[in-house]
Amino acid sequence: MTSDSVSAAAPQWFCDAVGSRPVESDIDVLGASVRVRIWDRAAPGAEDAPGVVLVHGGAAHSGWWDHIAPFLARHYRVAALDLTGHGDSGRREEYGFEVWSAEVLATVEHANFARPPVLIGHSMGGWVAMASATDAARVAGVAAIDTPLRSLSPEQIAARDKRAFGPLKVYATQDEAVSHFRTVPDQSGSLPYVMDHVARGSLREVDGGWSWKFDPRIFGSARPTPDLLRSVRCRAAVFRAERGLVTTDVASDMYELFGRSAPVIELPLAGHHVMLDQPLPLVSGLLTLLADWAHSVAQVGDTAVM
Repeated sequence: MTSDSVSAAAPQWFCDAVGSRPVESDIDVLGASVRVRIWDRAAPGAEDAPGVVLVHGGAAHSGWWDHIAPFLARHYRVAALDLTGHGDSGRREEYGFEVWSAEVLATVEHANFARPPVLIGHSMGGWVAMASATDAARVAGVAAIDTPLRSLSPEQIAARDKRAFGPLKVYATQDEAVSHFRTVPDQSGSLPYVMDHVARGSLREVDGGWSWKFDPRIFGSARPTPDLLRSVRCRAAVFRAERGLVTTDVASDMYELFGRSAPVIELPLAGHHVMLDQPLPLVSGLLTLLADWAHSVAQVGDTAVM
């Protein structure tokens, strides 16, 4: 499927969303360049809007949020970053959740939010967001989207078993590369126009053609243990994709680890990569959660959190 045919098939809401371009900049974090993208409301006073930071999953990039962020940006100042080893950010000799968390918090500082923001992470990005949310003075809340309690992510398992994410191939044309784009885990029902947009943003031009942007070495890092959930000091929420990786039992375990204070929100019919198959229900769920948090007080342990 070509880019033109996908554009023709895409609904107007999607075209309008991806046409809302963010302001891009590069910041230095611990010696590496990190690409940060910020969507601002056009209305006066946007600089005082509550803040949201979006964190992508493993081998993904901030462009996975291109059709999600503009809806949030109607009410919030929204930032998304490419973690190092991903997207248009630099590479490191070694990766890990500690350094990725430092990148998220540096993005918070760079965005100059009027108050501590909410961090929203998908899959591996949920772990990164939670690891960044252990200081309530810097983060107001954290939401993990289909982030499973596993020692290894599906991407890490696929890389370990050599089923995906091996040495990066070079394709003669961008369209050829796009035709090889697959998600891990694979899921049926992903919207073709979203897949095409995300796939094209995953590629960079190299000698001889096109190749993927991610660094295969990102999968060498160990994932934090479930005890991390007990260390989160701000309000939290769990989004569970009905056809994803967070089962009802896993969601119940996460609820307990969060001290029975985090709502579990189910996204019907969604696969693990929710923004690819059920983007508008995801937007609705996120906006509902953020609106509730803006007007309520939560209990985290024995402490009230605003």
